[in-house]
Amino acid sequence: MSSGGNSSPVHLLRGGMVGLGMIFEETYRPFFEHARAQGFYDPRFGACHVHLAAVASRTGRRAERYLRERSQQLGRFQSFTEPDSVGQMLQQAPVDFVCVATPDDRHYEAACKVLQAGKHLLVEKPSVLSLQQLDHLTQLARQHGVLAKVVYHKLLDPDHKKLRTLVVQGELKHVNHGYCSLLEPKQISSQQFAEWIQGRNPGTYVAVHYIKLIDFTFPGRLKAVLCSGQRGLVGPPDGNTWDSTQLRLVYQYDDRREAAFDIHTSWVTPDNFPGYVEQEVQFRFDNGVWNGHSRKRGVELTIEGQTPLQKKITLNNHYNATFIEPWGEESQRGYGIEVLERFVREVAYVEFGGPDSQRQQRLEQMQSLDYNDLAADRQVVAAVQAMEAILEQAAAGHPDAVVYVDHPRGGLVLFRPGDPEPHVLYEPRVRP
Repeated sequence: MSSGGNSSPVHLLRGGMVGLGMIFEETYRPFFEHARAQGFYDPRFGACHVHLAAVASRTGRRAERYLRERSQQLGRFQSFTEPDSVGQMLQQAPVDFVCVATPDDRHYEAACKVLQAGKHLLVEKPSVLSLQQLDHLTQLARQHGVLAKVVYHKLLDPDHKKLRTLVVQGELKHVNHGYCSLLEPKQISSQQFAEWIQGRNPGTYVAVHYIKLIDFTFPGRLKAVLCSGQRGLVGPPDGNTWDSTQLRLVYQYDDRREAAFDIHTSWVTPDNFPGYVEQEVQFRFDNGVWNGHSRKRGVELTIEGQTPLQKKITLNNHYNATFIEPWGEESQRGYGIEVLERFVREVAYVEFGGPDSQRQQRLEQMQSLDYNDLAADRQVVAAVQAMEAILEQAAAGHPDAVVYVDHPRGGLVLFRPGDPEPHVLYEPRVRP
């Protein structure tokens, strides 16, 4: 949709939102507010405004609050609630793209409806929980000629971008092994996500960020997946809800050398821990070592009566923070918001970046971006599917399973100790 004079059209993209929880408040809300107030410009397509046109949620209570308290910033939008809030929104609201930010085990159903309606899709990580689901979504995106993308905001972290830059430029040579850790406070599992956490694990929720970082930064062939974990705090010790997980990925490279990566995640860290989220990475190379730590970026804060609970002692101002700019403007920005704008720029380029006769070429160009396209996410989803299957086996009394990728018996094949028969999770090859 566009308006204005023929010489300099002003384009409009109308967004839909599925889910209005913490992620919406932290990133999507400030993105939509900024885009509505200022729009953005790109020489490939000119000026473009983005309006939040509709939202779909379970009860609509948060939508009512946003309409009541922030309608001046967000604008007026239509609100749809269950049953079938997504279907209603797609049938009744004029949207050009839809963002899905629901719990991870609800992504697939909403994403299917969005793509079947011919709308561009942006879904939070992990996009889906199995390669079977991923195959279907990528097929729908191709069939309907739209983008299907997934949010990996950590790839836009300046530290992670610098790491990849050194790898791409050949200054860091051949990764040998790596370690990643992400620990979140108990309020994540006991309060913010208490409604959907049963039967889930923090590995799927946050390890996927580091799976993508590894898969994208050190491209190789995923060979094996192993995982263990702990239970007993957010659920019974013999149940299927996990406090923490330790995931190991083994990659093989073209020179036949292998590298192992360990990713540890937890959502039961004490709430009074000085860092809201404790994040650490270490990668060793043939000729160097990279260390990164979220609490060592150089900022510590103490406010009597507020830190470390209401406010945290160590702050990640790169991801998402509110500012009063030197020129007096109030803003909220960071790479968690930047990644959303990047997606909308890709949509705008497809729709407005040239004549209609060349739209397919622009679409294919944006689909080739392997940092966020679903079609490029096969090994990440394979790792998630394998991890979930291993944890499911452990909860059923069969610990220490391992999943091999592109095994002679199938694309994802699970082996249990003492069981001579493998379990094929996914038959086609993961990596053609």
